[in-house]
Amino acid sequence: MPQISPLVAGDPTELGSFRLSGRVGEGGQGIVYLGVNDQGEQAAIKLLHVKFSGDTIARSRFARELKAAQRVASFCTARVIEADLDGDTPYIASEYIDGRPLREIVETDGPLTGTVLDRLAIGTATALTAIHHASIVHRDFKPDNVLIAADGPRVVDFGIARIIDSTGTITSRAIGTPAYMAPEQIAGDDVGPFTDVFSWGATIAFAATGKAAFEGKSIAMVLNRILNHEVDVGMMPEPLRSVVRSALAKSPAERPSADQILLRLLGQASTVGASTAVLTRGVQVASDDTTPFLRVPTGSIPEKPGHGSVVPQEGGGPPYPMTEPAAPVRRGRAKMWLALVAVLVLVAAAALALAMNGWPQLAFGDRPEPTETAEQEIPPAFSTVVDRVAETGKIVIGVKGDLPGVGLQNDGDFQGFDIEIAKRVATELGAQETEFVSVSRDDRASSLAEGRVDLVIATYSIDKSETQFAGPYYVAHRDVLVRAGSGIDSVDDLAGKKICAPNSPAVGAVQDKVKVEPVAAGDYAACMNLLRSGGVDAIPGDDLILAGFANRENLRYKILGAKLNNERYAVGIKDGDLKTCKAVKAVIADLYRTGAIEQLLTRHFAKVDFKPELKVPAMETC
Repeated sequence: MPQISPLVAGDPTELGSFRLSGRVGEGGQGIVYLGVNDQGEQAAIKLLHVKFSGDTIARSRFARELKAAQRVASFCTARVIEADLDGDTPYIASEYIDGRPLREIVETDGPLTGTVLDRLAIGTATALTAIHHASIVHRDFKPDNVLIAADGPRVVDFGIARIIDSTGTITSRAIGTPAYMAPEQIAGDDVGPFTDVFSWGATIAFAATGKAAFEGKSIAMVLNRILNHEVDVGMMPEPLRSVVRSALAKSPAERPSADQILLRLLGQASTVGASTAVLTRGVQVASDDTTPFLRVPTGSIPEKPGHGSVVPQEGGGPPYPMTEPAAPVRRGRAKMWLALVAVLVLVAAAALALAMNGWPQLAFGDRPEPTETAEQEIPPAFSTVVDRVAETGKIVIGVKGDLPGVGLQNDGDFQGFDIEIAKRVATELGAQETEFVSVSRDDRASSLAEGRVDLVIATYSIDKSETQFAGPYYVAHRDVLVRAGSGIDSVDDLAGKKICAPNSPAVGAVQDKVKVEPVAAGDYAACMNLLRSGGVDAIPGDDLILAGFANRENLRYKILGAKLNNERYAVGIKDGDLKTCKAVKAVIADLYRTGAIEQLLTRHFAKVDFKPELKVPAMETC
């Protein structure tokens, strides 16, 4: 865990929505503080030095790059939470990672080997792929910017180096750390994703050897070695050895992309880009320290086509299977003869027993009736939903069936915003067949605990139960629905008005603000009837649910945007299934990154004057 030092005189106590509690560190770019917001989410907040605040070029670049950085999906990265571009000193708040820098771990504990090295390579390649998919070039990828947390490696500070670099010279720390710079950075040529790939290769080489790939007593010596020295990667296993070697190619054109690196390390063909499912798999492998991750010697090929995944070898050579190596032929034959002898002995013993006890009289085609002691086939057990989906291709998701626009069952078919989210989650987890089951508020927790459903995506508010949550996938607000053109534009305008009062805490939230006349109703459908007929002036409730009911009406309605309180809707998962939780979180982050959430909200609630929450929500910890 990083050492947090106290604030000193002159340090701010608040930045944006965060209260500052200490200093994480200080560098050439600025000071990093530890902060926490009202939701309890911690952030590492980088406050850029004053020398950058008056640089209009740096500020404009900061604004441009920040928009891209906020789109980076949280696949093994530290998510950007918020930033200030207009204050006296620009700052950026990123997800706080409770972990140790890779440099510190290697210098203290020695080089990484085996599974630990594999997971580092895959996790950082996953992060780099996500960063590049958002059109960000890190430009300062190095061991100091890789944190090893409990859930695997995380890459931090992406985009920041480019944001504040306004000098364009190699003396500026903003464009990279000398020992991890690429040849084109030294030469002053164009940089791009290929530059990060070179730095990634140098970082993995450092982790595997315990020393910088391009050491030197002076910066000039370091830069000369980068331009002319070939790194020895012979200590690494395949396919990591070949991948790192190609990443360290002096010519950018000869290096693989981050997508290709990740695909090769995961044992998949690298002829196409890495999908969200591939990124999700990268997160799973990097964060799972319980399942063995096996590598095999060069040249070992599976005995049967299609047995195990393979990694194409550099240069078109034989693939590297992700399975244990085949045994030598001679040993295999000996085992075969031993097995044959054992079978013959068992057959002879069985025949002797039958002869002593009488041969059963079986007509041709007859089958013996099963007995109570006969062994029944037991379906395989899976510790996680991810494993079950990977093996069976099937997933069962519990959803609401009575919320129009959100999750509504109609003639056996489910439709709505939640259903679309569920379908995308299922697809990214690898499901080929998705079954939806209607679950009520009272039985969704037990349905998960007893295994009747794999996930619950049903406006499931995060609570303190034993259910585990991934997300949220949407932050709803307790708000108020009124008729468009009614003259009611704020909560204050409801003074003395009639409001529908279903069994919802939103009713009390309105009463806390203004004096109103509640009119009891059994549910939201009854409330809509009252609002349509003029029996009430407004309906309080969660904005997403209100928008769903209003969107199917012919009359036009609007949601005030009062945001009386937050309601975080998340995906319910059986408690303890960390692998699935992390995978679902990654999918949700990507839905925001790609704009899919905004598209779905528009599709299902377009007829309502409604401004949904589009800010990427602070994710729960798995």
